[in-house]
Amino acid sequence: MATEVQSSLQKLSNAKEVLNSNHNAISNTTTGNGVTDNEMNDWKSQLKLPPKDRRKKTTDVTATKGNDFEEFCLKRELLMGIFEKGWEKPSPIQEASIPIALLGRDVLARAKNGTGKTGAYVIPVLQRVDPTENHIQALIIVPTRELALQTSQICIELAKYMNARVMVTTGGTNLKDDIMRIYENVHIIIATPGRILDLMEKKVAKMDKCKMLVLDEADKLLSQDFKGMLDTVISFLPKDRQILLYSATFPLTVENFMKKHLHEPYELNLMEELTLKGVTQYYAFVQERQKVHCLNTLFSKLQINQSIIFCNSTQRVELLAKKIAELGYSCYYIHAKMSQPHHLFTRGIDIQAVNVVINFDFPKMAETYLHRIGRSGRFGHLGIAINLITYDDRFTLHRIESELGTEIKPIPKVIDKSLYVPEFQIEENENENNSKK
Repeated sequence: MATEVQSSLQKLSNAKEVLNSNHNAISNTTTGNGVTDNEMNDWKSQLKLPPKDRRKKTTDVTATKGNDFEEFCLKRELLMGIFEKGWEKPSPIQEASIPIALLGRDVLARAKNGTGKTGAYVIPVLQRVDPTENHIQALIIVPTRELALQTSQICIELAKYMNARVMVTTGGTNLKDDIMRIYENVHIIIATPGRILDLMEKKVAKMDKCKMLVLDEADKLLSQDFKGMLDTVISFLPKDRQILLYSATFPLTVENFMKKHLHEPYELNLMEELTLKGVTQYYAFVQERQKVHCLNTLFSKLQINQSIIFCNSTQRVELLAKKIAELGYSCYYIHAKMSQPHHLFTRGIDIQAVNVVINFDFPKMAETYLHRIGRSGRFGHLGIAINLITYDDRFTLHRIESELGTEIKPIPKVIDKSLYVPEFQIEENENENNSKK
C-alpha cells in the first residue's frame, strides 16, 4: 500500500515537473493584464491566513510522511481555499487517500473521526469537478443533518475561490426549496440518504453524469436505520462512477457492500486503535439522582471552552437542557426530532473548540461511544471525555472498554489542565522551545 501511495505521488510529482518546466520556459512573459509570472507566483503572500494554531497535536494528525498539499498538483484556487482554511499540511488520512482518489480509483478507508477525514474526500472532489459543466458531478452522503451541515461548510470554505456550486439537502428542510436550487444547477450535493433518494426518484436530481460518490460514516449509512437505501442510490449512478468510502468501524455490512459495489478498491487502515489519541477518558460512579449535581460540580471544577453532553433519549436531552439553564449556564440542545430552524440555531457549536465531552447517559453500543467521544480532541488536539456511570452501566462500561481496546480511568480529584486546556498546551510547547534556545 505504501508503495502505491508513493507511486501515485510520483505520478502527480512528474506532472508537476512538466508544468514547472513549461512555466520556467515562459517565466519572463507577461499576461494580458501586464502581470508578470513572478508576480503571479506571489499568490501565497496575498492570502488571508488565520492565526497559526499553536495547540499541541497528537500523532493522529502529525504522523505523516512530510508531504505538502502543493505536491498533489491541485488547482491554485483550491490551494488558496485550503491555506485560508488554516490547513498547513495534510494529515495522515489526507496524505494517504488524496493521491489515490485523484487517480480515479475506488477507496475504502478506515479512519477515526476528527483526523481530517472530511478534507481527505472533499479535496479530491473539488479538484475533479469541472465548474464549466452544468450538472451534478459529485454526491457526498452522510448519516445526519449535523454532519451534512458541517461537511457542506468545509466544502464551501475550500471552494471559496472556485466556481463550484455546493448544495446541502437533508430531511426536515423544505423540499420545494431544494428542488428550485437543483434546477439552478449544482456541481456537488451533500445529503442524507432519504432526502437525496426522494429527489432522485422524483427525477429532480439527475445522477446519470455523477461520476463521484462519497460515503462518510459508512458503518452508520449501512445500518438498519437506512434499510438498503444506498443500493437504490447507486442504481441511479453511471456504471463507471468512483466510490470513496470512509468508516471508523468495519462491520460485515460494510464488507458486503464493498464486495458488491466497489471495483478493486484501494484499502487504507489508519486504525491501530479506535479511540482518538488526544482524548483522555474517565468515568465517575454516580446514582441516577446525583447526575445533575455531579454535572454542576464538573462545570465548576473544569476549564471548559465548549462542552457537548450526550443523553440516550430526546426527552432527557430537553429536560437536562432546562436543568443546565436553571443552573445559570448557557446551553443549546439538539436532537433528531427537532425542526430544521432549531438545528441551524445550534451552529454556534465550534467543533474544534470542544474540549470536554460528557456522557450524561452511558451508551449501550461501542460504535455510539466512539462517535460521541470523537467530538472532543478534534484534528489531533487534546480533550477529555467523562462518563457518568450508574450501577446498571457497570457491565456495559467493561464491555465497551474491551471491544475498543481502550482504557477508561476513574476520574481523579484534579484533572491535569494540559490534557484538555489549549492555553496550557501552548505554554508547554513554548517552554519546550525556550529550553532548546
